[in-house]
Amino acid sequence: MSDSPVPVTDDATGVFVRHRELMFGVVYNMLGSVADTEDVLQETWLSWTARGAGSPLDGITNPRAYLVRIAVNHALARRAAISRRQETYVGPWLPEPLVADGEGSGADDPALRTESVSLAMLVVLESLSPLERAVFVLHEVFGYPHTEIAEIIDRNPAAVRQLAHRAREHVHARRPLYEAHPRVRREATERFVRAAVGGDIAALMEILAPDVTVWTDAGGKRKPAGLRPVQGRDKVVRFFGSYARRGGGAGGLDLTYRRVNGDDAAVLFQGEEPYAVLVLDLTPDGERVSGVYVVSNPDKLTHVRREEA
Repeated sequence: MSDSPVPVTDDATGVFVRHRELMFGVVYNMLGSVADTEDVLQETWLSWTARGAGSPLDGITNPRAYLVRIAVNHALARRAAISRRQETYVGPWLPEPLVADGEGSGADDPALRTESVSLAMLVVLESLSPLERAVFVLHEVFGYPHTEIAEIIDRNPAAVRQLAHRAREHVHARRPLYEAHPRVRREATERFVRAAVGGDIAALMEILAPDVTVWTDAGGKRKPAGLRPVQGRDKVVRFFGSYARRGGGAGGLDLTYRRVNGDDAAVLFQGEEPYAVLVLDLTPDGERVSGVYVVSNPDKLTHVRREEA
């Protein structure tokens, strides 16, 4: 018996490629990791090509639904491995940012095409159970009806509606319904970065909300980095002030502004290598910064490229 792989039809390959972007968006929003999402899509491809002796389309009336079901179930299995990694992670854990290639990026940039869920929202989704998160992503982000979700995760529609209700209540309790206008977010990001990089204490006090929190995800691989979230305006001002004094400000770092998970954010480069991604969460009125998410773990920045001149 030959061990060579069975060739897959061009039609089956084309179907997979056509729906890959959708699968990437669903899985990434379930996992919060680009690397794990790519692994899940590889597993989905192998499952797809293994059926039907190289003719995956045989007997499939809705290839899109079939592929999403495979991808979601592989993602649910992968979620357990991610949770185990988080248990031994050094310092706060944040999702891997999805960074657009540059300010001039067009519609061919996957980071812009993927259904946008903000980094702050992904942090909230981390507190859901894997099934609640899958249902929330499929229903709230991608518009799948409960009946179709029931088939994807092999549950009855009543159970799916209950999962959706719990997830929606939890998310809405932790996320404001109001989202700041992109222009307001961009202006707030620029004001904050100027103050933080320049060590401008007065400007930081003005833009930070009293209960602001900073999460710094360095994975133990950057110095300095807080091993716990920094809470409260005074502590946050001291944190960024000491960072600027130690030379972590403008010295040796180049600042650019990119779209990160659909929002304007700051990206710092050290030479050609990405150093950190900084995303802000604003108060409902858009006037002050209520949360700062700093991802500087190099392992989570491997997909970030410096824009070519």
